[in-house]
Amino acid sequence: MRVNDAVDEAKKPVSFVEKLAGSEAFSALFREGMALVEDAAAYLDGQGRDEAKALGRAEALAYAAESMRLTTRLMQVASWLLLQRAVNQGEMTRAQAASDRHRVKLSQQELASSPDVFAALPQRLRDLSVNSVRLQARILHLDTLIYCPMPKAASPAAANPIEQQIQMLRSAFVARR
Repeated sequence: MRVNDAVDEAKKPVSFVEKLAGSEAFSALFREGMALVEDAAAYLDGQGRDEAKALGRAEALAYAAESMRLTTRLMQVASWLLLQRAVNQGEMTRAQAASDRHRVKLSQQELASSPDVFAALPQRLRDLSVNSVRLQARILHLDTLIYCPMPKAASPAAANPIEQQIQMLRSAFVARR
């Protein structure tokens, strides 16, 4: 690397999002997400199955629908987390992760259609569902920050209307000389 390249590299702003994606905060998010996936799977295959058998017909149908939403939500979350971990570990580039071939299509999923229906579900399923929606919202926010960055201003002057006016005045007085 040439000295000028090193200086240019040093002048580039540090990407907060890139640092966050590779940080201990991401590792904690990864562990939290995977733990939630494991908790949900254990519940749905064990205690949840028993609780569903004790429900009435309408509640059992609501249970089935909510457990499918929960499973779908958590599979999207787990896929996204695993993809980001692959990028962080250098197994793929951020551009490859953003490509249509690899990109995880996240979609915001709500809880059951009715608060009354949701309230009739077993408490553990409700807790898992609420926690998964919260986690999904955080991941959707991170995904937007990483893959849909805000457009950059052309220059500091373009972002500051006062600076624009000062530049116009300077230009006018320099042109008169």
